Amino acid sequence: MRFSSVFSLSLLGLALAAPTPTEEEKRAVAHIAKRATVTDAANVGYATLNGGTTGGKGGPTTTVSTYAQFSAAAAADDSARVIVVSGTIQQTADQIRVGANKSIIGKNSSAKLIGFGLLIKKKNVIVRNLSISKVLADNGDAIGIQSGAATNIWVDHVDLSSDLSHDKDFYDGLLDITHAADFVTVSNTKFHDHFKTSLVGHSDNNAAEDTGHLRVTYANNYWTNVNSRGPSLRFGTGHIFNNYYNAMSDCINTRSNAQVLVESNAFVGAGKALYTVDTGKAVQRDNAFNGAEADAPAGSLTSVPYSYSLLGSGKVAASVQASAGATLSF
Repeated sequence: MRFSSVFSLSLLGLALAAPTPTEEEKRAVAHIAKRATVTDAANVGYATLNGGTTGGKGGPTTTVSTYAQFSAAAAADDSARVIVVSGTIQQTADQIRVGANKSIIGKNSSAKLIGFGLLIKKKNVIVRNLSISKVLADNGDAIGIQSGAATNIWVDHVDLSSDLSHDKDFYDGLLDITHAADFVTVSNTKFHDHFKTSLVGHSDNNAAEDTGHLRVTYANNYWTNVNSRGPSLRFGTGHIFNNYYNAMSDCINTRSNAQVLVESNAFVGAGKALYTVDTGKAVQRDNAFNGAEADAPAGSLTSVPYSYSLLGSGKVAASVQASAGATLSF
């Protein structure tokens, strides 16, 4: 099914109307960049629980600049290793399988993967400061987090995109979390120019495997010029706070008995901000829906077992636009 150019142009117009970050906010981002190190551990959300997420901390650091180097370093074994991506690596290829105890870090804003993504099926992995784009559906998601062994995963300051000029099935997901993966945080990430954005739980028929798992935090992310799944959650537990949605049709879809806590988010030009198609539930606080549909039934998730800071829905847009994406430097 193809979406019309009118849809894409309307999204673009709404995106251009978004608030512009102030100079003060830009300076704050620069300060954050100076503090970032390749050995940082997860500092927000579910990835801080279950022993925490440290990735390759304590292991050697290797720098890669080709697909072959990257694949060898990421999948060689499960020993701790920090992998720094330098420059652009472009190749139409299968996802790179990532071993346990790895930190994959983009050296700066020039670190880009084009045409292939990452497959994470093991524990304690950090992906940070990378841009990943145009991964064909035949080659998987831009980032796929799969299996019950994929626990304690932190995706932070990543830029994920494709385009809206192809059929919606030409690409798959930008970031999909499935098959009982657990203790995952997605933070400070920019999702843009894509149809099917982020999925938690892949099938209505997978309750036996997924129930009791799929605990995911989405914090301080920027969703712009995308169509749906911001995210779409089945069976799991989602905490979604400080996110800015700009020009997105279907945003948060809680379904198949998922429970979500939705706080301090802002929606501009959204169609459905917070909804369900069946039995999902939500608790929502201080969200600026701006006329978008927000009628998901009330849920029971009123708190989460970690500390966090809310920006307030009125401050989310400027703050998130200033910091989300591959904005760090190492």
